[in-house]
Amino acid sequence: MQGPIKPLFLFADSQPLFWKKDGALFLDSILMYVQRKNPKAAYIGASNDDAPEYYSIFQSAMNSIGVTDCRMIQSKFSHADELFLNDSEIILLSGGEVKKGWDIFIKTGIKDAIIKKYYAGAVLMGVSAGAVQLCLGSWENGEIYADNIIYTFKLGPFLLGVHEGKDDWSLLKRSVRVIGNTIKGVGIPSGGGVIYHPDQSVEAVRFPFNEFSIRNGKLVHCLIYPQSKKEKDCVEMLL
Repeated sequence: MQGPIKPLFLFADSQPLFWKKDGALFLDSILMYVQRKNPKAAYIGASNDDAPEYYSIFQSAMNSIGVTDCRMIQSKFSHADELFLNDSEIILLSGGEVKKGWDIFIKTGIKDAIIKKYYAGAVLMGVSAGAVQLCLGSWENGEIYADNIIYTFKLGPFLLGVHEGKDDWSLLKRSVRVIGNTIKGVGIPSGGGVIYHPDQSVEAVRFPFNEFSIRNGKLVHCLIYPQSKKEKDCVEMLL
């Protein structure tokens, strides 16, 4: 069944799942996008070998907003897993290793199931590697050159960087330089996130995020602030 496409929720780590804004859990905001009173929530753990301790974090986050019908979709993707995923309105892709998870998604059919759910109107969330997978992709073995990119879901039309703030986003900057003029890089600091809306706007969650692009032959770095703060600061940098 086709439904209106929902925003993508992309987090650097699990902190935003428990963050409170003005006394209310930020995660409560996703419930405005689900139709059922008791929605199902699926956790995709392939990128971290289905580690139960990370699924427990997801369960705790969902329970905090009253969502109790949860399931970890195992890497083997059983028929029962497929049925649950197909009936879920909330889906979270776990952290871990981008390529490991992506290879499993392709091999088992999880990839096609997630794409189908996105266009049917499910809410998709990604944490760390899962957030990267929902966007353009990553690099094989961290080697950045044009023919070495691992393209993933491409639902967020930009390269995503997480956990790179201490290195001044050097990998993300190099990635944008290699890809060229048409692709932006988005860097999410620890504890933060972004929301990619269906109208192609990108909203900061909790902390400002970094945006890198090429304009007139120069690398431009912008800080995009949450709505309650100054909107945008940009500086040009040498390529």
